[in-house]
Amino acid sequence: MRRLLLTITVILAAFPSVARPYVNRDGDTLRLGNSLMERVFVWNDGHLMTAALVDKTADKTLRTEKPRPDFALGRLKGSDGVLDTLSGPGVLKARILFRIGSAEILREYIIREGIPAIACETSVRGTIEGARGIRIERLSFPGKHWTGRTVEFRDRTDDNNNLVEEHPFISYHRTGLRGNLLFARDAVSGAGFFFLKEAPGCESQLDYDGVDFIADGGCFSVTGAGYAPRPDAWTRLYGCVTGVSGRSELDALRALRSWQKSIRPNENMVMMNTWGDRGQDARVTERFCLEELEKGSRLGITCFQIDDGWQSGKSPNSVSGGSFKDIWQSGIYWTPDPDKYPCGLGPIVERGKELGIEIGLWFNPSIQDDFADWERDASVLTGLYRAYGIRIFKIDGVQLPTKRAEENLRNLLDRVRGETGGDVIFNLDATAGRRAGYHYFGEYGNIFLENRYTDWGNYYPYQTLRNLWMLSRYVPAEKLQIEFLNPWRNTDKYPASDPFAPSRYSFEYLVAITLAAQPLAWLEASNLPEEAFSVGSLINEYQKVTDGFHSGVILPVGDEPDGVAWTGFQSVNDDSSGWLLVYRENSPSPRGTLRTWLPEGRRVRMVPVLGHGRRTSARVRSDGTIRLKLKDRNSFALYRYQVK
Repeated sequence: MRRLLLTITVILAAFPSVARPYVNRDGDTLRLGNSLMERVFVWNDGHLMTAALVDKTADKTLRTEKPRPDFALGRLKGSDGVLDTLSGPGVLKARILFRIGSAEILREYIIREGIPAIACETSVRGTIEGARGIRIERLSFPGKHWTGRTVEFRDRTDDNNNLVEEHPFISYHRTGLRGNLLFARDAVSGAGFFFLKEAPGCESQLDYDGVDFIADGGCFSVTGAGYAPRPDAWTRLYGCVTGVSGRSELDALRALRSWQKSIRPNENMVMMNTWGDRGQDARVTERFCLEELEKGSRLGITCFQIDDGWQSGKSPNSVSGGSFKDIWQSGIYWTPDPDKYPCGLGPIVERGKELGIEIGLWFNPSIQDDFADWERDASVLTGLYRAYGIRIFKIDGVQLPTKRAEENLRNLLDRVRGETGGDVIFNLDATAGRRAGYHYFGEYGNIFLENRYTDWGNYYPYQTLRNLWMLSRYVPAEKLQIEFLNPWRNTDKYPASDPFAPSRYSFEYLVAITLAAQPLAWLEASNLPEEAFSVGSLINEYQKVTDGFHSGVILPVGDEPDGVAWTGFQSVNDDSSGWLLVYRENSPSPRGTLRTWLPEGRRVRMVPVLGHGRRTSARVRSDGTIRLKLKDRNSFALYRYQVK
């Protein structure tokens, strides 16, 4: 580890008003920050204690009255602190190495340009006592009028259909709180901050004792480190991002989103995966895939992903039965099935290139013994990348019951990214098992959110829209794969009187509910009637505006989708422009009132881009609402707006 501050750090510290991040230590004071925020610490021999949190945009400073160590193992004191920095494009890391007892602690603070949040990743080498009581972050400020909320998330969407739960609080005596997010604001000064605990959801964390945060007056701590002792190797704990909240709820959400969007650049795609028609592995042959490519191109897809069944080995999901147990006893499990693909995957990849469609694959890492075969698994994926240029892989079947499993899976993903120059995209399945959730492993790709099937009568479009809408306040919508299905299939699986059955909606509308996210055609194009392919014009026009729409901060507007609401999403590009995606569900009224994130009292001009809206302007009311009109039930409009 380097023991010297980089020259660039000293230069940046001298000019803290510039956008670039800075680190500056002066005696017992350490400052980390950028043009939007600063966190001031007492050095305390490396066992840092927060002295102040500065929100430069809101011109507010929160000061600690009696600093105590932010990272804590009971009452043990740290020693032998060493500071160094690492810099890269747009990012600066401050690395603090110190000791607590016989254990080494490494705290890495990550500061990015133009983002009012600083992350901290903690690693431990050695065995520490009282591991369940590790505090990974702490802020303590004066005042008796702190209010806020934590936000709890659920994945395992095969079983869960209510994915977000908010827990409001007034901080009083010491209280444990659950969730990955905590927002807190002082009612007197108006200053606020947030914690993002970068970890799986509560139900999937390791060594979890039921609490993620502790609130005690103006003191807030982050606990539950997911620690597993390893005397001779570094163990990475769950991380924490600390951000400032500006003057408003919108400021706080934009600050959070700016950090989330910085973790990995967004890759926009319109994917088709045929598993949604329940053909399983019986139909995925070379001929079938080539036919699907032709029809998929008419839909406007950009990626065709072959799910389970492309490989020679038979998984438990095969119609003929199979297993994932001891798959490496056979050296051919992950080679293309020679009966289905006599020429390998080459003909499919080549035809895809001709049509402008990438080929993606499904992959289930070897789960036995905590992914002990991760290096072999990684060689499969890098081999497919080198042989065919395939770079989009759905990662399924994951279980993370131990720290070793988590580390080995991370090793697998890192190895593949490293050997492909970061070109590979992973679709991380969140449907079942103990997995990473919405706030962990975000650097690897996007999230495959849910399995829904008309075959089982559990696909309801408004519920899919609701899940996206609920998550989008706290999770980037553009990082989620959201499905649309073939509504002409299995109409007999829904009651004839069901007003929310998929067949009651136009195919165009089913596609439209996915536009704020990564649209996923969860179907076999061969099963669609001819009339379905007219939606290709919508998807093609959508792709022209996707980059602009997804570049903003996408947040929910209107009412929670329930099948009859006026609802939608707003993409905030800046204070004066953005996008508004509006849905009139099966509401009887052609006019709807939507609560938005638009500035009160201003006039907004809206130009329709997609759907069935008309050019219009509206005055934003004092509560942030506007009135809009859509002629038909279950219709939508995407507008580009300008604030006047």
